[in-house]
Amino acid sequence: MKSLLRNRKALIGLAIIAFIVIVAIAAPLLTHYDPAARTGRPHQPPSAEHILGTTRIGQDVFARMIYGARTSLAVGFGAGLLITAVGTALGIISGYRGGKTDEVISFFTNMVLVVPNLPLLLVLAAFIGQASPLVIALILGGTSWAWGARVTRAETLSVKQKDYVKSAEMMGEPQWRIMTFEIFPNVISIVGINFIGSVIFAIITEATLEFLGLGDPRVVSWGTMLYNAQKASALSVGAWWDILTPCFALAFLGIGMSLLNFAVDEIANPRLRTGNQLGRWTALIRSGEGRL
Repeated sequence: MKSLLRNRKALIGLAIIAFIVIVAIAAPLLTHYDPAARTGRPHQPPSAEHILGTTRIGQDVFARMIYGARTSLAVGFGAGLLITAVGTALGIISGYRGGKTDEVISFFTNMVLVVPNLPLLLVLAAFIGQASPLVIALILGGTSWAWGARVTRAETLSVKQKDYVKSAEMMGEPQWRIMTFEIFPNVISIVGINFIGSVIFAIITEATLEFLGLGDPRVVSWGTMLYNAQKASALSVGAWWDILTPCFALAFLGIGMSLLNFAVDEIANPRLRTGNQLGRWTALIRSGEGRL
């Protein structure tokens, strides 16, 4: 944790994510407009009354953005947690137990990896109809765990050869305890990277499905904002604020999550840290040669 807080990318990423979460929680304090109610003239440009303008039916864009953050964050973190939990559990069990268990789990993992993820999500969402955010999160969790399971299994195969794992086995520790208290803490960096990547994937995919009209249009989220703006031909009529607001919100959150992901990767991968140190030494050497 101390290494994470000393990393500049991690601090910036955490600050961005914390800002978005605080804004989403404090939405009722930041605006008095109902995100679903008509509060102004259609496609009214940004003004003192509506700082990010209004939609085609007169809804306040700022209110919809901050209330929509709640839905998008809930889907992203909920689906990310589900994806990570399933992938981590299956990866550790597969890597540690081996044998038939490993063969069965690896078979299903490979099967899920072979199927193109986005087309599968589109088919499932279209079959269900106007999927709610909860249904979208469950679909994402049930179809996107394979990559996490694969990398966790690979790391588990390495960790289970360590002396402390062998000692626990010789002392007669049950397998569930070894997997929980000996192996899991030593693959936590992989789990962290998997979780952050899964959250980014879930938020972008949820917005994509809703933009294509496969979500519930009555739900306020960044994806439905994009869907409604596209239906209203916002850019064609010059209402740029209607479609750019959710785009910038998604990009801003994506930047924060990506910076945090890069930081965790640097901390977990010594080669990346060594590369940074070598880069600094090279710069110092070159600057010394220039002065000479």
